[in-house]
Amino acid sequence: MNKKVVIIGAGIGGLGAAGLFAKKGYDVTVVEKNANLGGRANIFEHGGFRFDMGPSWYLAPDIFEHYFNLVGERVEDHLELKRLSPSYRIFFRNNGDPLDINSDIEIDTATFEAIETGAGEKLRAYLKQSKYQYEVATQSFMFKNYDRIWDFFNKRVMTEGQKLSVFSTMHKFVSKFFTSKKLQQVMEYTMVFLGTSPYEAPALYNLMSHMDFNQGVFYPQGGFYELIKALANIAEKNGAVLRTNSPVEKIIVRDGKAVGVRIEGDEFIEADLVISNADMWFTETRLLDIAQQTHKEKYWQKRTMAPSAFIMYLGVSEKLPSLVHHNLLFSEDWRKNFDEIYKDPCLPDEPSLYVCAPSVTDPSVAPEGKENLFVLVPIASDLAITDEQKEIYADRVLALMEQEMNLQGLREKIEYKRIYTVENFAADYNAFKGSALGLAHTLRQTAIFRPKNKSKKIENLFYVGAGTNPGIGTQICLISAELAYKRVHDITTAEPLESL
Repeated sequence: MNKKVVIIGAGIGGLGAAGLFAKKGYDVTVVEKNANLGGRANIFEHGGFRFDMGPSWYLAPDIFEHYFNLVGERVEDHLELKRLSPSYRIFFRNNGDPLDINSDIEIDTATFEAIETGAGEKLRAYLKQSKYQYEVATQSFMFKNYDRIWDFFNKRVMTEGQKLSVFSTMHKFVSKFFTSKKLQQVMEYTMVFLGTSPYEAPALYNLMSHMDFNQGVFYPQGGFYELIKALANIAEKNGAVLRTNSPVEKIIVRDGKAVGVRIEGDEFIEADLVISNADMWFTETRLLDIAQQTHKEKYWQKRTMAPSAFIMYLGVSEKLPSLVHHNLLFSEDWRKNFDEIYKDPCLPDEPSLYVCAPSVTDPSVAPEGKENLFVLVPIASDLAITDEQKEIYADRVLALMEQEMNLQGLREKIEYKRIYTVENFAADYNAFKGSALGLAHTLRQTAIFRPKNKSKKIENLFYVGAGTNPGIGTQICLISAELAYKRVHDITTAEPLESL
């Protein structure tokens, strides 16, 4: 009889794990509390508008390809990917000239050179370093489980640590290449994807620049939720059972071993292995008794959480020619903006924000002649916001977009608006402090310092997703699925698996 695996949560990590274990022949059941699969990569529709609720950047296609190959599939059989051109547009506050990044080295070096003399060649050098760090990370670090500090501080780190910039912060590293504030912001904005500040994140994460500048930015036609459909289809094709509207009340432990889960309504699902893709804080402090918890409430209260988000899903009555698919507006006081997220929590006075307009690329996500907008302002997690404050802040953000992104009259063109913020993340995804992403990637919450993917207290209880290694990000959560698979099968190699 095949071993039974129960996976709590159908986020990308949970679905990825379901595909791997089902492909290997395990009897897999995924139990998801919500009506849709996907976790934060959720979706909803209204009046002909189809909104991806969470992730929208398809980066690092090689990592997705690796996962699909591992389960015997081809990306192109599941997703129609379009490379975006430009990759994204950046608006700067009090500056009428937006800047396009094209993920084309000749175009981008000319763009940088026009802003700062010598910056074109420095960009080439920076991206060469970024590519090197990406290759080292994917070959030596990201696909490895860590148990002891020396698992990370190995010979390669100790001999090449300075070259890898492990012991510096992102801002210090970027400042060695570019003196222009504009260009520093361009190279540092990706830290928001990791849920941290460039003043705190390890410079090793400049590998993110390789993803967007060298590899390009892609979009799956039909929307990002097409990736969720693909992962679900692969898992089900290999025999996994995917259940929605099935919230877990308790992980059942007998004689120190996880033996299954209890679903609301007292249904018991037996398992030889339990893998939780639910928020790790929720799993530890709500699904286990105190004596069974590896990390208790006190531990979590001391963690640095990634930002939450003030999100608006907007249906707009006409096309907006000043926008491309991905758009960013940077605040003038970069450091103050990050401090308002991490040090002095409040709704940012002069926020940076992200606007996704997928209808620029994909007419299927909005009625003909109309625009679908996803507007995101990073804000502090655990921030209490009243309904009145939400409406006031929404109007303020929209006024800022009108002023700084050449969107005059936008507010009059909105025919649908939905606000989604801190308490929604907490309620829908059991997210600690309503974080949109989970644990931030600070120096003290990376690699060996991040929670492990195996319980110290309970045998056969494992974790997958953004809360454990390697961390935050859609493709990174797929790597976490592979790490959970490696952990169960006691595979210690640092290289990506070639087969199951």
